[in-house]
Amino acid sequence: MADKKAIPYMMFRWGPCLVKFQISEENRKLFLEEAKLSTKDWSSHLAGVNIKEVAFRDYKKFEKFFSSAFEIYNDALKKWTGSKDDDFNEKYQLNVLWANFQRPGDFNPPHDHADTLSFVIFLDVPDKLIEENKAYKGRSAGPGGLTFIYGDGTREAVTHHSFVPKAGDMYIFPAWLKHWVYPFKSDCTRISVSGNVVNAIKIKNLVDKQV
Repeated sequence: MADKKAIPYMMFRWGPCLVKFQISEENRKLFLEEAKLSTKDWSSHLAGVNIKEVAFRDYKKFEKFFSSAFEIYNDALKKWTGSKDDDFNEKYQLNVLWANFQRPGDFNPPHDHADTLSFVIFLDVPDKLIEENKAYKGRSAGPGGLTFIYGDGTREAVTHHSFVPKAGDMYIFPAWLKHWVYPFKSDCTRISVSGNVVNAIKIKNLVDKQV
């Protein structure tokens, strides 16, 4: 991933700091390859209904990518908070990484995540799903849509943001931010990767090396 200043990103005006940008095609293919090779069932840890969810075999190979991605989020968070501190720089560490294989009828109900940050990267969004969403006439995000929700208010208040994901889209957001993924009917599989991020090393994960 290139330097954060060279990568355009979007922030969405409301309560949480929600950031969106496109990852490189090279990285998208690397994630997709690793997702297809991973087999450890991770669904018992997650909220997905019927979705095939597998933990990555080895996410260490993506540490450089995530280091750059979290720098982008820090840059956005500094602007979001209006911080004047040039040293403003949270330290984040990837805690767990898994892939989602969503097929017809599968969905993720409203939920949040553990730890400090979460993210989702859409690796493969089939044309069939894109066309199904285009044909949708309702007011929600529609088949395969992604919605983030925060707070209460009148119709004039911004309490949600909805998206129709494209391949290569990456969203980073506070882990407590509730979100869900809509089901679809098309005979295809959408593949994404998600993860949880901590901003401090957990004491229970430290190994006492004293003699």
